[in-house]
Amino acid sequence: MEKILDKYKDFTEVKSMSFKELNMFSKEIREFLIDSVSKTGGHLASNLGVVELTLSIFKTFNLNKDKVIWDVGHQAYIHKILTGRKDEFDGLRQFGGMSGFPKKSESPYDVFETGHSSTSISAALGIARARDLKNEKFNVVSVIGDGALTGGMAFEALNDLGFRKTNMTIILNDNQMSIAKNVGGMSSYLSKLRIDPTYNKFKREVDNTLKRIPNIGKGMARSLERVKNGIKQMVVPGMFFENIGIKYLGPIDGHNIKQLTTVMNMAKNINGPVIIHVITKKGKGYKYAEKNPDKFHGVGPFKCSTGEVISKKCKTYSKAFGHEVIKLANKDKKVVAITAAMRDGTGLLEFSKRFPKRFFDVGIAEQHAVTLAAGMATEGLKPIFAVYSTFLQRGYDQVIHDVCIQNLPVVFAIDRAGIVGSDGETHQGVFDLSYLSHMPNMTILAPKCVEEMPNILSWAVNQKFPVAIRYPRGGDLDNIHMTPLENIEKGKWEIISKGEKVAIIATGKMVQYSMVAKEELKEHNVDATVINATFIKPIDKSIIEDLVYKGYTIVTVEDNVVHGGLGSIILEYINTLNKNVKILNLGFKDKFISHGKVEKLYEIEGLDPKGIVKSILKII
Repeated sequence: MEKILDKYKDFTEVKSMSFKELNMFSKEIREFLIDSVSKTGGHLASNLGVVELTLSIFKTFNLNKDKVIWDVGHQAYIHKILTGRKDEFDGLRQFGGMSGFPKKSESPYDVFETGHSSTSISAALGIARARDLKNEKFNVVSVIGDGALTGGMAFEALNDLGFRKTNMTIILNDNQMSIAKNVGGMSSYLSKLRIDPTYNKFKREVDNTLKRIPNIGKGMARSLERVKNGIKQMVVPGMFFENIGIKYLGPIDGHNIKQLTTVMNMAKNINGPVIIHVITKKGKGYKYAEKNPDKFHGVGPFKCSTGEVISKKCKTYSKAFGHEVIKLANKDKKVVAITAAMRDGTGLLEFSKRFPKRFFDVGIAEQHAVTLAAGMATEGLKPIFAVYSTFLQRGYDQVIHDVCIQNLPVVFAIDRAGIVGSDGETHQGVFDLSYLSHMPNMTILAPKCVEEMPNILSWAVNQKFPVAIRYPRGGDLDNIHMTPLENIEKGKWEIISKGEKVAIIATGKMVQYSMVAKEELKEHNVDATVINATFIKPIDKSIIEDLVYKGYTIVTVEDNVVHGGLGSIILEYINTLNKNVKILNLGFKDKFISHGKVEKLYEIEGLDPKGIVKSILKII
């Protein structure tokens, strides 16, 4: 029997399918996703959890005019399949292939590009208000997870939405997970709604009673409405959504297509904002993803039969960070660790088990995490905020106002700095040097190898000012050994290999690339000095002056955008020396870096060893 997915052509077919056919279709989609993502890697668990939900949206709404915005967007694979991109999944998250997130350039049905969480309600509200101002008629739907709902921006949008009563629908996809298990008051509140069906039973009975009373007067209707609202208040503590002006429907079984479409059709006919609370299971239909949804949130290629991820084991910066934090905490009771829903990814899993009272997962709330750390620092604690580079961007104002202005000793452990690869533009960590380096009181440094990570972290924790440590995803280059720096002195660099005429000043992992480039340059009769810029801020002015006065050609190498990065800082200082010097700044250009394998992207941007060699030969 031919599969529905094999003959499927257009999403309008979903509307004509029976519920029996849709249930069969959902199984086929899951089989396709598991097989496809096992080859390319990707966000599997979140997509397996929203198969029926996505089909219900396509069954209920008309995407030729209605707008659907996916929060974060990593759960939009089914949306992509249904909008004609099934055959592009063999290139998912590969360079030149299909993005793992909604992309307007890929499809007119990707109406808003996403990648970071908690933005969909604001975006949907903006689209809905534009619709109303233009006197147009279409539905606007925001699909947001319970993890994303912990983000402050989502609450700001809900507050605005409830006040203005704009017509739109929010679908709350509640799977009790973001990447790790959700934490916080909102998670607890949703749990109460999940496990207590009493509210819905009371609500149905009251609604049915009102409908059965013929010809009731307006006064009586208002009185009965107040009684109904009173019952809500008694049965469901807080009634958070309805209290701020948003109609609440749920909880609904997120894997029951018939029930979902019934409720969604109801929501379309309600005047004003509606939130549909949908309960789903992350990883549904694949036992390994159901058992370990965090592992299969963003996963590399794996074996379908066993769930075993196909990857080589190596020492990583995240693991080195995690081990050292535990050592520091054992020695010093003032050391505390903070994460924003990234416990496992940042290497803090073991710390959370060893020191549960000194570990704080605040959910998807980077702004809060930064200021929480600042508050702790005022009381003499030594807070370490472990965060991905791309997500620290969300706490920019708090880093300036709440940490740097007060010159507080907060350590920012910035993971995934530089190119992260397949997640693409929204996740590449190529801006942190630029947005941190112009902050007064901030000190920035980077380990050149995994073994150097513990020494740098130990130094940072014992300072009396803000310190940012940036380090890449994964581990070191193969077949290269770097001796870790033992004695760390603020603002001092390390001359790794002496040479003549050309000096390469590199930072972080780019030191390794530069050492490989040095060997290749020898084939062109160029013997370069390689310098490890351990500190990006402050820079080592004495080394720079020595190079300038000796007439070296200076090449800076960093995995950050050139504008505002290490090279810019060095160039700015050299300009004050009034010497005629050749200087070349290598880094990322003024553009967003697409998705693809890390090595491929470095090659394309001319930051692999061969690219560094080519640029140096050109300038000399």
